[in-house]
Amino acid sequence: MKRVGLRNQKQKIDKKLFLATILLVIIGLIAVLDASAPQSLNVFGDKFHLFKNQLVWSFVGFVSLLISSKINYKFWQKLATPLFFFVLVSLVLVLIPGIGAKFLGARRWISIGPVFFQPSEFAKFGLILYLAKFMSKKEASILYFLPLIMVSFLIMLEPDLGTTMIIVLSGAIQIFASQINLLHFGGLGILGFLGVLGLIYISPYRRDRLLTFLEQSSDPLGKSYHIRQILLGLGSGGLFGVGLGASRQKFLFLPEASTDSIFAVIAEEVGFIGAFFLIILLGFFVVRALRISKYAPDNFSRFLALGIGSWIGIQVILNIASMTALVPLTGIPLPFISYGGSSLIMIMFATGILLNISKQ
Repeated sequence: MKRVGLRNQKQKIDKKLFLATILLVIIGLIAVLDASAPQSLNVFGDKFHLFKNQLVWSFVGFVSLLISSKINYKFWQKLATPLFFFVLVSLVLVLIPGIGAKFLGARRWISIGPVFFQPSEFAKFGLILYLAKFMSKKEASILYFLPLIMVSFLIMLEPDLGTTMIIVLSGAIQIFASQINLLHFGGLGILGFLGVLGLIYISPYRRDRLLTFLEQSSDPLGKSYHIRQILLGLGSGGLFGVGLGASRQKFLFLPEASTDSIFAVIAEEVGFIGAFFLIILLGFFVVRALRISKYAPDNFSRFLALGIGSWIGIQVILNIASMTALVPLTGIPLPFISYGGSSLIMIMFATGILLNISKQ
């Protein structure tokens, strides 16, 4: 009788994770509605233009969450290899002029009619899925690093250091959990760190970002303008904020106000208290994801849930750390909150898989 009761209990999804997801998406919609209005009005003549896009993407993301939560997670194990090769092909295609769309010096999007698809967002999930399958079938091996290196190299060619860091760190956590030889792990970790330093050194753009981070008072109207506007927004918010909708920085002072820098607008309007609540909610989501990994029924689902939780957690940490000048600006969105379709839809799709694993 007890076994039957436990089995029935496991057929229910993690309601706390589901409710946290819904609340985060709602907060994100409110934040985008507020932060994007000046830019939407200035560029499109309609202050609700970007918000309407985000509303559509939120709906698509919610549908993808419902679908992936109904499909048994083992189905994705069968698709892991073809999806990984699709990732590699799409990351190559985005580099080809005429196929990949170039914005602000980076070639990160593939244009399909009026829709722009960002392969690097799909690559996060594709690599996590492939590593989970690879590690669940074989004993710990240094070969785990090969797919990680391949994907990271292609994304660096776009270039996109922020996404590369997310992929490398989340993949490294999965590999570490596989009980790989620590000497191999540490040695490749050191080589990877030196490689990142080398990439920063040979790229004037990345080098400028690092130097701006180290000396934020230099060139206030040039290279350090972005971070100074972020810090002005955070400082203006104080403890309780200037009030919802009353941000000054969103009026085209703060670059990327509705995307990468949306946390600064939120902190300005709702203050330290409101921003802290958002951080706690995002942290709660990550903890629930890692809890699902801990109690997953097999190695594949355990590594998959760990990878998804690590991906979202690392992305949250890097975004907020860059907004508070703890690390250089990374140019990555805040999960569930920032404007953007590719990121939101992929994260909600991955959340659906977490929910499916939670009820097994």
